[in-house]
Amino acid sequence: MSQAQPAPGSFPPPPLVRVDGPGAPIVVVGMPQAQPLPPADLYVGTARHLEATPIGSTSLVLGPNGADLATALERIAAVVAAGKHVCVLAGGDPGFFGVGRALAERFGPASLEVHPAPSAISLAFARLGLPWDDAVVVSAEGRSSNEALAAAHTATASGHKVAVLTGAGTTPEKVGQALLAARGPGTQPPAPKELTVAVCSRLGTPREQVSLTDLDGLAQGSWEPASVVVLLPERALGSHGPPPVVWAPGSRSWLSGTRFGRGAGAFANREGMAATPEVRAIVLSKLELPLAGVLWDVGAGSASVAIEAALLAPGLEVHAVEEDPRTATQARNNAARHAARIRVHNLHAPDGLDGLPRPDRVFVGGGGPEVVEACARYLRPGGRVVASFKSLGQAVPVAGLLGALVQVSVSQAAPAGGHWDLVASDPVFVAWGPS
Repeated sequence: MSQAQPAPGSFPPPPLVRVDGPGAPIVVVGMPQAQPLPPADLYVGTARHLEATPIGSTSLVLGPNGADLATALERIAAVVAAGKHVCVLAGGDPGFFGVGRALAERFGPASLEVHPAPSAISLAFARLGLPWDDAVVVSAEGRSSNEALAAAHTATASGHKVAVLTGAGTTPEKVGQALLAARGPGTQPPAPKELTVAVCSRLGTPREQVSLTDLDGLAQGSWEPASVVVLLPERALGSHGPPPVVWAPGSRSWLSGTRFGRGAGAFANREGMAATPEVRAIVLSKLELPLAGVLWDVGAGSASVAIEAALLAPGLEVHAVEEDPRTATQARNNAARHAARIRVHNLHAPDGLDGLPRPDRVFVGGGGPEVVEACARYLRPGGRVVASFKSLGQAVPVAGLLGALVQVSVSQAAPAGGHWDLVASDPVFVAWGPS
């Protein structure tokens, strides 16, 4: 007599079907990864994700210019059956509208070791400052796009927040066009102007973009294919109104209301430790702040550079390092005064830097060439270090290390009787690189 099988969802669960042959775990890593990638005989992922793999490793590119999912699964099966290791790179959480489902169905969950990252959906709503536990999520990739868009149309017409995962097959503009076309007799979806639309692209990367538009703008625009389109009816926003625009791709610049080079009086400081507004503005320009990543302000003093960087690029993780305890406390107070999200560390540089996440940008406002050299060793690929000095003797060797140097001379004007006098400040030398 055959043994009765447990009902679906009951315990214990039915035995898992395992891969034939010796088998080896398939490591699935959500990108961007929190830890270094594990060694593998084959890496599988999109071209963008495979940039993170070790040089010289064997890889299989997924996407329009590479292999399709069915081909990739066959290749993975062959590698695993040979007792070798596979690492699959996926965007965000592989189990949330990702490749995790296809891998689990083909190889069984027990063959997978999954390391998720924040999903693109969670990042999109985080950038907008909105909760998403009440949102409807649909994917226009890997299923019938008509079915997905019909679900999005129905949900927005009912006043729900909706997030649509788009891709090469169904781009954000096609989503807009389909939703506009869905308006017809017997339907009462929100009018185009009553629906706030956010297009979130390249989330979690230095080229992250988050833009607000309406349904017409979505349909008429040209957007990154792999994006998250968030649809926000007025009813879903309630009394909060639409979220602020984070960045607009049309202007390639931050929107109105953003400023930097605040006056020295904006930051409490000890013995003039705050950089002059003009020098600070130049330092920030040389940093070329990314939209996301990690910034160190080493020898932060009043943390004026860290604070203005955090206000300019809210997606940055900003760490201010200050050795003096009283000055570090003052830096925290300055950050609170400006509602800037920075972390102030009372540490000695460079000895105390090991515990910080590797930076994409570093500003060294206090410390000699040895501190700059140490910071440069921590820098992520494609990063940049900017350092300021009052002495040309200290600036020159740093310029040799980084590649560029400028002298900043500022004269303050003040009325004196019937004329204006210019009073020169001591010059400051700003080095930066790689340029």
